[in-house]
Amino acid sequence: MTQKQLIELKGVSKSFKAADGSARLILDQVDFSLQEREIVALLGKSGSGKSTLLRIMAGLISADKGQMTYRDQAIYGPVTGIAMVFQSFALFPWLTVQQNVELGLEAQGVPAAEREQRADAVLELIGLAGFGGALPRELSGGMKQRVGIARALVTNPDVLLMDEAFSALDVLTGETLRNDMLELWQHAKISTKGILVVSHNIEEAVMMADRVIILGNDPGRVRCEVKIDLPRPRDVDSLEVRTLIDEIYGLMTMRHTHEAVTGEGAHHLGYRLPDTDVSRIEGVLDLLADTPFNGRADLPQLAAETELSDEELFPTYEALSLLGLALVEKGDISLTPLGAHYVAADQANKQELFGQQLLLHVPLAAHIRRNLEAELSGSLAEVPLLELLEEFMKEDEAKRVLEIAIEWGRYGAVYEYDYHTGRLTLPAMDDED
Repeated sequence: MTQKQLIELKGVSKSFKAADGSARLILDQVDFSLQEREIVALLGKSGSGKSTLLRIMAGLISADKGQMTYRDQAIYGPVTGIAMVFQSFALFPWLTVQQNVELGLEAQGVPAAEREQRADAVLELIGLAGFGGALPRELSGGMKQRVGIARALVTNPDVLLMDEAFSALDVLTGETLRNDMLELWQHAKISTKGILVVSHNIEEAVMMADRVIILGNDPGRVRCEVKIDLPRPRDVDSLEVRTLIDEIYGLMTMRHTHEAVTGEGAHHLGYRLPDTDVSRIEGVLDLLADTPFNGRADLPQLAAETELSDEELFPTYEALSLLGLALVEKGDISLTPLGAHYVAADQANKQELFGQQLLLHVPLAAHIRRNLEAELSGSLAEVPLLELLEEFMKEDEAKRVLEIAIEWGRYGAVYEYDYHTGRLTLPAMDDED
C-alpha cells in the first residue's frame, strides 16, 4: 500500500542577513518528505539549520527558494493541520493549564464548551487529569512539556513537529515522556498521521524514528539518511539498536567532503570554532586515557560515562580532532600519540603543547598572534577582529568564536586579553624578550 505524502520540500534554501547587511546562507537546496504513519528524526550539529527548517514546514517563516507543500498544497503561512511543540515549553505563565491548552482552539473559533471538553480529554490522555486549574509555575519541567504537547494535540493535528521537545528535561523524565508519546502513536490514540522530531540525541532518534536524516553544517544540507525497520517498542540495549546508534555516531562525526573543501573548513579564518572549553577538552582526554578505555572508546559509551549529551560532546570531539589530540572515526574516538603525550605531560608542558597546536591548526589564533607581533605596541583591539569575523558569520556567532579563540589562546599562552579594555596583548614573557 502506497503511503500518502504529508509534507514535501524541494530545493529549499534560506538566508538571513548578517550584521553588515550581507546574506548568510542557512539552508541550501534541502529536499525532504514526511509520509503518513511515519516518524522522522532530524539530526545535525549546532548551526545546521534544523530549527529553521522546522519553522519553514510549520509556515512560521518563509523560504527564499524552493517548493514547500502540505498534502500537495503550497505552504504560504501557518497550516491548520500542522502543530508544533517547542523545547522551551512556551506556556503563558498567567494562564492556567486548561487555558494554555485551549489557546489554539480559541484561535480557531471553537465554542467554549467544546474547547473545555477537548482540553479535558487531551489532558487526561497526556497524564495531566486534574491539573487543569494549575498555573505553569506549580508544575515540574516534565509536566510543563506535557502541557505543551497537549496544546498541540488538542487541535487534532495531521502533522506534529517537535523541536527538541525533550532536551530541556532530565534524562529519566525525557525518556518517560518520549515513551508515552510513542505509546499514544502506536495505539492510534492521537489523530496525528506523521511526526517530525528535531533532536540532538542520537539514542532518542533511533528509539523513535522510522528514518533519521542528518544535516551538514554551514549551510545546512541533507548529508545522509538512515532507515530504521526495527519494530517498536525497541530495546535500547539490543544489538540492533546499539549498532544503529554506532552507525549514526559515525555519520555525525564524519567530516563531509563538501565541508572539507569549501571556505567553511577548519583552514579558513571564518571557521566556526567548536563551542567547548579547555576544561571539557582535557576532561574527555583524561577519561579517554584512563581505565576502562585505555586510549580508545565507543562514542555512546563515552557519552554515558561523562553523563553529557551528544550536543555537549560533539564540539569537544571536534576540538580534539582539530588540535590533533584525538582521532574520531566510525563512531569511535582514540588518542593520537600526541594526545597520549599531552595527557602524561605536566601542566606547563600541556599549556605549551596546547598553544603550539592552536597556532598550527586554528587560523584565527595564528592571525591574532601574527598581528600582535607586527604591532609595535604588542596590543590589538577586539573590535576589528569581530568585524572581520562578521564577514563570515552572524554577529552573535562572531562574538562566540572570538571568545573561544581568546580562552584557548590564553590557556596556551599565545596571547593575553584584558576584559576591561577589550584588548589583546602578547604574553608578558614575550614582551620581555
